[in-house]
Amino acid sequence: MTTGGPVGVGVIGAGVISTQYLENLTTFPDLKVLFIADIDLERAKAQAEKFQVPGSGTVEQLLAEPDIEIVVNLTVPAAHVEIALQVIAAGKNAWTEKPFSLDRESGRALLAEARRLGLRVATAPDTFLGAGLQTGRRIIANGEIGVPLTAIAMFQVAGPESWHPNADFYYAKGGGPLFDMGPYYLTALVQNLGPVSRVSAVGSRSTAIRTIAAGPRAGETFPVDVDTHLGALLEFEGGASAQCVFSFQSSIRRVGFIEIDGTAGAIVFPDPNMFDGELTLWRDGVDEPERIAASGVLSSRGTGVVELAQAIRGNRPEQASGELGYHIVDIMASITDAAASGDWVAVQSTVVPGAALPEHWDPRSATL
Repeated sequence: MTTGGPVGVGVIGAGVISTQYLENLTTFPDLKVLFIADIDLERAKAQAEKFQVPGSGTVEQLLAEPDIEIVVNLTVPAAHVEIALQVIAAGKNAWTEKPFSLDRESGRALLAEARRLGLRVATAPDTFLGAGLQTGRRIIANGEIGVPLTAIAMFQVAGPESWHPNADFYYAKGGGPLFDMGPYYLTALVQNLGPVSRVSAVGSRSTAIRTIAAGPRAGETFPVDVDTHLGALLEFEGGASAQCVFSFQSSIRRVGFIEIDGTAGAIVFPDPNMFDGELTLWRDGVDEPERIAASGVLSSRGTGVVELAQAIRGNRPEQASGELGYHIVDIMASITDAAASGDWVAVQSTVVPGAALPEHWDPRSATL
């Protein structure tokens, strides 16, 4: 394992999302992608050739590579914890696509094992490190809306089966609008309002069966195993609150909406599933809102891997930590429990969000 220069990276999972990751990971100077692994060896080889990555093959081969320090885990959600455990058992740090885990028990076990081994288990989403959300973070930290008190977050669509050729996994355990899209919105809220202390929620399923509308499986039906609409009320440790809607059963499309209101103003953030975007700022006593362009370097998927690499070499905590990812899972599991019971559910975990990144921070600058 090297101690200076770019950090060696391996990627497990050569599916669709790997392209967006590799387009960025292979251009960040603080990283060097060395190996791509997949159960489909030809798919791994094709991605390696496309992005000029020197090695491809099995997971076992990747984990045996001595110069890989971070493994980017792009497997399906049900395999996230299993693969991350294999990664840290091999003495490497893990970066996992969201969600961190599908339940509290496996998430806690992964965190405990990483601590025992002295390794990192960082996790997506890293969109909150992008210029759009970081600009909003700095505006709030500078006191421009006063003390933040309340928030609204909304994601509403009809459902991915209208366009996704294999949409059934969205409606299995670990899917649904909450676990699929919730991490983006909830992470943005926690970054600005702090950890969540308790939640209440209601949920519903508009239908027990859905039909794939696109691709070669068009017309096939599949069961719905999760709530397809969740309305949640979140109370934060600091006393703020947020109302959240996550829905796969709305004919009205509303996506990317987060509003935070404070004692002296309000701000609407850009889409938390994106890295850029315009913000809108209302100030008390001013009739017209101010449109604010994102300030900072535009980046995309994989930005958190660069920040993780820099944190490892700098011996400091990473921003998109496993503790943050687990807290988001705990919130989502608590929302699910609250919707099933009709009671308030206490969120047992907590986290301390990192400070806003400096405006000049650039993942495309060589620092190692």
